[in-house]
Amino acid sequence: MPTDIEVIKQTLDDFQKIQRHMLIAKEENATKTYASLKDEYLTLKAMLSVSGVNLSEIDKIKE
Repeated sequence: MPTDIEVIKQTLDDFQKIQRHMLIAKEENATKTYASLKDEYLTLKAMLSVSGVNLSEIDKIKE
């Protein structure tokens, strides 16, 4: 069973990965891809916020 810290770390890793893909999709004007990624981004962002993670420094999308 993963610990809370392990779950938060995995969520942070996923959050950063999604952000990288969103930035690339935005640059390439891939609107459908961006919208699809945004759903997962918002879910991960909510999970991190509930976990008490301060997103102000790591959130590159700022939406």
